Amino acid sequence: MSYFVTGATGFIGRYLVSNLLKRKGTIHVLVRKGSEKKFEAVAEKMGWDRKRVVAVAGDLSQPKLGVSAAQQKALAGKITHFFHLAAIYDLGADADSQRIANIEGTKHAVELATAVKAGCFHHTSSIAAAGLYPGVFREDMFNEAEGLDKDPYFRTKHDSEGLVRKHCKIPFRIYRPAFVVGHSKTGEIDKIDGPYYLFTLIKKIRQTLPQWMPTLGVEGGRMNIVPVDFVADAMDYIAHKKGLDGGCFHLVDPDPLRIGQVMNVFCRAAHAPEMTMRLDARMLAVVPAPVRGAVLNLPPVKRFTSMMLKDLGIPRQILANINYPTRFDTREVERALKGSKLKVPELESYAWRLWDYWERHLDPDLFVDHSLRGKVENKVVLITGGSSGIGQAAAFKVAEAGAKTIIVARGEEELLKTRDQIIAAGGKCWAYTCDLTDMASCDELVKKVLHDHKHVDVLVNNAGRSIRRSIELSYDRFHDYERTMQLNYFGCLRLIMGFLPTMTHRRKGHIVNISSIGVLASSPRFSAYVASKAALDAFSRCAQAEFSGKNIAFTTINMPLVKTPMIAPTKMYDSVPTLTPDEAADLVVKAIIERPSRVATRTGIFAATLNALMPKAYEIIMNTAFEMFPDSAAARGDRKAMKSEAPTNEQIAFAAVMRGVHW
Repeated sequence: MSYFVTGATGFIGRYLVSNLLKRKGTIHVLVRKGSEKKFEAVAEKMGWDRKRVVAVAGDLSQPKLGVSAAQQKALAGKITHFFHLAAIYDLGADADSQRIANIEGTKHAVELATAVKAGCFHHTSSIAAAGLYPGVFREDMFNEAEGLDKDPYFRTKHDSEGLVRKHCKIPFRIYRPAFVVGHSKTGEIDKIDGPYYLFTLIKKIRQTLPQWMPTLGVEGGRMNIVPVDFVADAMDYIAHKKGLDGGCFHLVDPDPLRIGQVMNVFCRAAHAPEMTMRLDARMLAVVPAPVRGAVLNLPPVKRFTSMMLKDLGIPRQILANINYPTRFDTREVERALKGSKLKVPELESYAWRLWDYWERHLDPDLFVDHSLRGKVENKVVLITGGSSGIGQAAAFKVAEAGAKTIIVARGEEELLKTRDQIIAAGGKCWAYTCDLTDMASCDELVKKVLHDHKHVDVLVNNAGRSIRRSIELSYDRFHDYERTMQLNYFGCLRLIMGFLPTMTHRRKGHIVNISSIGVLASSPRFSAYVASKAALDAFSRCAQAEFSGKNIAFTTINMPLVKTPMIAPTKMYDSVPTLTPDEAADLVVKAIIERPSRVATRTGIFAATLNALMPKAYEIIMNTAFEMFPDSAAARGDRKAMKSEAPTNEQIAFAAVMRGVHW
């Protein structure tokens, strides 16, 4: 018994060949010129017996697969089973490429199988051949397919199967696999496709929210998923069973999950929050199609959708599968597999293996340069407040990564000391003194920096002032609000407005604003500080909308409580959880590398979400905290009490639960 296999190095093909090797006979596999190394690599990885797996030179796009006449003569009458698996399984592939591979390739495979008088032609089709049929699609149905022109993949898979049905003169069998995912025992897969496009979204949710938080999701049609080992095993078994010629077999899950359920299965596998409330996408059906089309084609909507899909790595075509309307009858395949003990395993039983393999080998983030050096080497990075605390720690990190580091502060002695330390460590550093509360001083700084360095690639607005004092103690201290606003908002804004013109001209730049978790948590006793940081946050959101098309990013870091000289007057903070300056600087590094709109802790995001959903309940929580954490001795002006001031156990426990929030 001998075999011929096209697509042997493909994902299904490699497992099918491994199964065929358990039987007797030689396996001839089609190998395109230029793909010999790939074939050898796959053969070695899969442990194939190279004496029994023989490469045959050819090409899908050529008549009779481009196999030479001499080779055809040598194979004539010897091929018992001809398996045609070669095709493009890619939602992002263009229509012409799919036509050549899927339709022309099938035509040429049928020609070769006929020419060598193969015993049976086994065609690997797809459930896509049914198009968007609204109902149950039986294995004996074909011409009933609907919606084939909604996607070129649907059309090419349907037409290629039709070609086999109409023109194959030798016995044939057709297999329609569902969405094929990784191996149920190892999780291995060769590329991102089908449900894997959802993994980046799940990962982002996991990074943003704690696992126990319920989230809102989408419910839609059923996503039929099968592991590759089931498909290969089923094809191998059915191919060698007598009396099944002319049959079509749905290699699908007989009880598929809806897309919302699939998302939750993978959320559990990824330890991400589950989507406990799911909105049924079919509700949109009540909106007339012309209205939906008009809205979706509005320029802002199209741009937003494109940016979102690009960020998540999701091809637009997969959106058509959200309301996938087709279910697949499996009576024929169940009869064919009777006695084999083969059945589709439950997704829940192996989803964790799929996630683990994807996260270790296929996550797109693995192939992105996440090093700080890759982002800042030989770039001009300006950091205000660079002589101490967060700014100093960040300056050391970016200088070590090869940046042309500019540090700015008001105190010259500490500033120059920091500069010298950075240079001594091998970094490039320039120091400029500036009083950021003085607009003229800010303008002079911008002028000097642009004269000396021509531009700034990354501006980190880190310098700031914090005041912890209740509003009742601030009635006669209006200047507290003025001076925090002057430094935390107007000073930062002056630098942004000064450096933006060159960034706009160069069409690249990044502005990182150090804000506070207090903006998200609305921390009491920090009204002056939080208001000034909130103003900067609001400006950044507006500016981002204006400059995103010019490749200029704005990132807001809602920094949690950091142990710096700024919080030293409040002695209670000596006993509550805080970040070190070095840990805080890591958030700055994260912002520079990833260029997100916001960097925030889960606690901060949770506080903002709770405030938005249940404002009255949140008000009670914050008022309780306000009463629990009184004004410090420093805020009251009681210097004697400062020495003996210490937090209570109740305060420490509350602060530990709400880690990083200013109280």
